[in-house]
Amino acid sequence: MTEMMADVEHAEEPGPGSGLDGLDEQLVEQLVGQARAGGLQLTGEGGLLQQLTKRVLESALEGEITDHLGYDKHDPAGRGTGNSRNGVRSKTVLTDVGEVEIDVPRDREASFEPRIVAKRQKRLSGVDEMVISLSAKGLTTGEISAHLGEVYGARVSRQTISTITDKVVEGMVEWQNRPLDPVYPVVFIDAIHVKVRDGQVSNRPIYVALAVTCEGHRDILGLWAGDGGEGAKYWLHVLTELKNRGVADVLMVVCDGLAGLPDAIGTVWPRAITQTCIVHLLRNSFRYAGRQHWAAIAKALKPVYTAPTEAGAKERFAEFTEAWGGRYPAIVRLWDNAWAEFVPFLAFDPEIRRVICSTNAIESVNARIRRAVKARGHFPNEQAALKCVYLAIMSLDPTGNGRKRWTMRWKPALNAFDIAFEGRLTTGRN
Repeated sequence: MTEMMADVEHAEEPGPGSGLDGLDEQLVEQLVGQARAGGLQLTGEGGLLQQLTKRVLESALEGEITDHLGYDKHDPAGRGTGNSRNGVRSKTVLTDVGEVEIDVPRDREASFEPRIVAKRQKRLSGVDEMVISLSAKGLTTGEISAHLGEVYGARVSRQTISTITDKVVEGMVEWQNRPLDPVYPVVFIDAIHVKVRDGQVSNRPIYVALAVTCEGHRDILGLWAGDGGEGAKYWLHVLTELKNRGVADVLMVVCDGLAGLPDAIGTVWPRAITQTCIVHLLRNSFRYAGRQHWAAIAKALKPVYTAPTEAGAKERFAEFTEAWGGRYPAIVRLWDNAWAEFVPFLAFDPEIRRVICSTNAIESVNARIRRAVKARGHFPNEQAALKCVYLAIMSLDPTGNGRKRWTMRWKPALNAFDIAFEGRLTTGRN
C-alpha cells in the first residue's frame, strides 16, 4: 500500500483539460483492490481517501516550497543560496473526507507562504461550501456540527460554523445594493414572518420582492427586515429603495390585500397596475367560513375569478352573494373591498391572466424560506434571520432547470405584455 501511495504522489500530472481522465485507471484499481484486500476502508477515519488526500496535499506543498526556494529537495544547487528547508510542522485540516493530519514544510527565513493550505487555515474551501449548503437547507449550527461529526469524524464547533456562514454577509450586502433593471413587467411582493429574540421573542416580517425580467427570468430584488407587523408604510420604503436602485417602471405589481398598499405602489410607480393575488383572497375568505364549507365556497368563487370580463365577474359574484352572503357576510365585504385591485387582470389576454392571477411565483420562494427558518425556532437578531433567508434563496435553483421553466412559461406572456402596455417594455430596455 505504501508503495502504491508513493506512485500516486509522484505520478505524472495530467495535462490541461484532462482532469480525472489523466489518472492511471490501472493504478486506481490497484489502490482500491489493495485497500479492500488489506481490510482498509475507502472512506471514514484512516480510510484510503483520507490517506490519499494527505499524500496529495503534502506533495502539493512540497511542490510549492520547491518553487519558493528555486531548487528540489537535497539538490546541491541549493547550497549557499541563503535559504533552505527547515523541516516540517504537523497540522490538522478539515477536508471533504474528514480531518487529515499533514506535514507542512518550512524554510529557515520563514518566508514560505503556502497557497493550497495557507498559514492558520484549518479548513479547505470545500468544507466551507458544504457548511453553507447545509445551512441553506435549514440545518441549525448544532445539526451541522453533529452531521460533520457523524459523517466525517470531524470536530467543528457551533461558533466555527457560525463564523463560516457569516462569510456570506458581505456578499449579501453587495447583492442587496446591486443596480436593477430599468423596467420589469411584473413584480410580486409579499412578506413572511420569523421569530427574532430581541429582548423578547417576537414575530418580525421579512419583506420579499420578486421580479420577472424582460427576458422571462426570475430575479429576487431584495430582502428587508421590518419591525412589528407588515405595513404599507414600510412597503413604501421598500419600493422607494427599488426605484432608487434603478427600477423606473413596473407594469404590474401583484400583492396581497394589505390596506394602503395600492397607494404606496402608486406613489412610487404611478403607471403601475396593482393586482390583488387571487390565492390570498381565497385564503382570507376561508378564515371567515367553517372548514366544512371551504370546498363549496371555493367552487362558488371560481366562476368569479375565471369570468371572461369584469361584467361577467360581477354577475357571478352576485350569485355567490345570494347563496352565501347570509351565512358569511364577512366574505362578501372582503371581496367588495378588494374589488378594485381584483379585477385588473380580467382585462388582459389569457397568457397574462395565467401568470399574474396569483402570487404562486413568490409563494414557492416563501415555502423554501419557511422550511429554512422553521428548524431555527427563533433568531438571536435581525441579521441572523436575514442571513438564513438569503442562504435559502441563493440555493433555490442549483441545477438551473427552474430558470429554463420560468423562461418557457413567461415567453408568451411577455409578448402579450409588450402589446397590452404599448411598448413600455421595449422602451424601458432601450
